[in-house]
Amino acid sequence: MKNRFKILITEEAEDFSGKEAVFENEGFEPDFCRKDGQELLARIREDRPDVVLMDMFMSTIDSVGVLIRAKKEFAGSCPVFIIVSGFDSPMLEREALSAGAAYFAIKPYDTAVLLERIADLMSYCSSDKGGAILSIDRELEITVTDILHQIGVPAHIKGYHYLRDSIMMCVLHPETINAVTKELYPSVAKKYDTTPSRVERAIRHAIEVAWDRGDVDILNSYFGYTIQGSRGKPTNSEFIAMISDRLRLKGRRSA
Repeated sequence: MKNRFKILITEEAEDFSGKEAVFENEGFEPDFCRKDGQELLARIREDRPDVVLMDMFMSTIDSVGVLIRAKKEFAGSCPVFIIVSGFDSPMLEREALSAGAAYFAIKPYDTAVLLERIADLMSYCSSDKGGAILSIDRELEITVTDILHQIGVPAHIKGYHYLRDSIMMCVLHPETINAVTKELYPSVAKKYDTTPSRVERAIRHAIEVAWDRGDVDILNSYFGYTIQGSRGKPTNSEFIAMISDRLRLKGRRSA
């Protein structure tokens, strides 16, 4: 039987009118709260939701303030926080993830798609296996996020999320890079409820976008010879391997 999760959302209930079946299908029981940080914290204390979907900017206390206070007050019983923003900003995303958000979404979003992502997050969070993407050190996630932003991969495209998860997986499990089609793409595809071929295409597109809009000096600092002469952009495997190798080496030096 599918797990049921209570989700508290800082939106008007009317905004989700007609979408009751979407919440039901993904196993969520929605409730709503004004975009007010103080009121939201009070509702968390009273209702103990499993998930909080809140706006980046709210009155009285913003989302980062709510995250900081909730982390101190609720400790081990803290809900999973998802932050939504009308601004596609790497700085805001980094701030949200650093403060403890599990996911950062950009408005406007497709409710069904976002709930699927949250359902995936909840299944990983409740897993005892601990080897999934969400068990990764938060600092690693933030570091990979920063690198992708520096390189020029836009956060709103699917390939961005696929790349981030692929790189983190290869940092923790280096052998995965030798089984990209057999292990890496299928693992990422399973998380996002898609197909390995779509993951491969989305990652390739993300790399192409980065090469079109990215800073040459930054690209050269990460990939060196791969952007010289006729070599062009790196393949998906090269891109993932170079960044994951760099992060592993950096980790060894700092250990």
